[in-house]
Amino acid sequence: MVLAGGRGGRLEELTDWRCKPAVPFGGKYRIIDFTLSNCVNSGVRRIGVATQYKSYSLIRHLQRGWSFLDGRIGEHVDILPAQQQAEESRWYRSTADAVFQNLNVLRQDGCDYVLVLSGDHIYKMDYGKLLEEHVLRGADASIVCLEVPLADASRFGVLQVDEAGRVIGFEEKPARPRPMRDAPEQALASMGVYVFNAPFLYEQLIRDAGDPGSSHDFGKDLIPHIIGRCRVQAHRFAGSCVGMPNSQPYWRDVGTLDAYWEANMDLARVTPDLNLYDRDWPVWTYQEQLPPAKFVFDSDGRRGTAVDSMVSGGCIVSGATVRRSVLFSNVRVEDGAVVEDCVVLPDVVVGPGVRLRRAIVDRHCRLDSLRDLGQFRVTDKGITLITPEMLGQHIHQVR
Repeated sequence: MVLAGGRGGRLEELTDWRCKPAVPFGGKYRIIDFTLSNCVNSGVRRIGVATQYKSYSLIRHLQRGWSFLDGRIGEHVDILPAQQQAEESRWYRSTADAVFQNLNVLRQDGCDYVLVLSGDHIYKMDYGKLLEEHVLRGADASIVCLEVPLADASRFGVLQVDEAGRVIGFEEKPARPRPMRDAPEQALASMGVYVFNAPFLYEQLIRDAGDPGSSHDFGKDLIPHIIGRCRVQAHRFAGSCVGMPNSQPYWRDVGTLDAYWEANMDLARVTPDLNLYDRDWPVWTYQEQLPPAKFVFDSDGRRGTAVDSMVSGGCIVSGATVRRSVLFSNVRVEDGAVVEDCVVLPDVVVGPGVRLRRAIVDRHCRLDSLRDLGQFRVTDKGITLITPEMLGQHIHQVR
């Protein structure tokens, strides 16, 4: 079960017309492609995606890009929009409720184990290793975790574990996180990736749904309830992370504009921490049929170049300069323009002479003049977000 119904409000206007899992990432992908690719590459090919907030863009992407699984042999990506199944007046209230409202789907599938995954994180993981460890340890539930600096741990659910890896304590986003025993500057944080024995999960979801004091969230309610009552194991992400340069597991929550910009910029480095060129663990997506990127003109003062950048299909850099940037599909950068340290989403036109630096440009923008910077959102780290609405351009295309 992939939970993909959230807005991702900290991405501000970038999620005004799409949910967070549908936000473009890495030049040609959507954020959800990383979780779904982990599933397919791990051999997990019976997948349900729970959607809710402004889901049309996500649903269209799933239909176009993820219909290659073959239902004739039991493979599928089922789209599970909020349907007010439990009560006619109720949508998905939170993460546990989203799974509870699809109990009939899970039961009909007849599975023995259920992976519960978030659809809005960037990472590469072999879920097969998680499942193997879960079974060998005889756990009722397993929580995937990674080490984070203690100063950052208040953004996560924080685990305490014993010597055998059993979870003996859990706090959701504590004001004062407890450090690890053997690493006082680190905390053990939940990644929001769980595996449950199916009957155990159903039992806990039904119990939680009947609790009037519950907010029906995995991190806030269901997980704390089962700690100490049931066998809950911690699975270290380092044991199942795929492609670890310098032995550092890669996982990113691109939930803020600064984090989103930084994660995209990292891909343009000479040796990025996330390897998109690994043919043994590909990231699958909807592949639009586009011509190759093109760079035109080679005269002084009018040379089309891109340096330390990722440039996707359909792009034309015409007598312009692109440095340390990620250009998504069908971007045009016209004569004399300069684009530096930018994330430019699909179908953007950067007009002649425009100078763009440290910006995120949303899909379908046409940039002819950027004199009035007061109309755009600027983050605490100085990253500028530009959307069509900020430019007075009312775009009706799906984003």
